[in-house]
Amino acid sequence: MQNLLFQELELAIRTTKSLLMKIQPGQWDYRPHENMRSLLELCNHLAEVPSVDLAIMQEKTADEVKKIENGLTSSDPQKLCNVMDAGYQALHDYLATLSESDFMEKITTPFYGDHGFTQAKWLIEVVTHVFHHRSQLFTYLKQLNVSVNMFDLY
Repeated sequence: MQNLLFQELELAIRTTKSLLMKIQPGQWDYRPHENMRSLLELCNHLAEVPSVDLAIMQEKTADEVKKIENGLTSSDPQKLCNVMDAGYQALHDYLATLSESDFMEKITTPFYGDHGFTQAKWLIEVVTHVFHHRSQLFTYLKQLNVSVNMFDLY
């Protein structure tokens, strides 16, 4: 199961990086609605998802997680890709060291919750989190008339 989830996460990251590289310098301030993130905010958040979610699953404090979340404010697509790759590698390295029983049974609790989840459930959460924001990025790019289509997602 772990390998299948990593394959899906790798797909999400590869395609996200491709979408990031399509952003033009004048587009970073785009905000589809006043109560939504700007393209810059969305991309920085998305690039940090693997690192932030790893910190949460490792039971880091709210301050430690916030420090990671606030550590990136870049409009350099290559830097965003590098941050996402580094976060993925750290996440992969952590989970790959777990035994199968630890992956399926070890429970960790996030700073914001009153109950925990298994490491397997956390990995599912990371995959869905990345796909969720990749979808937002795709939609933002469509709204900006960037040439993207379904083939950019596979």
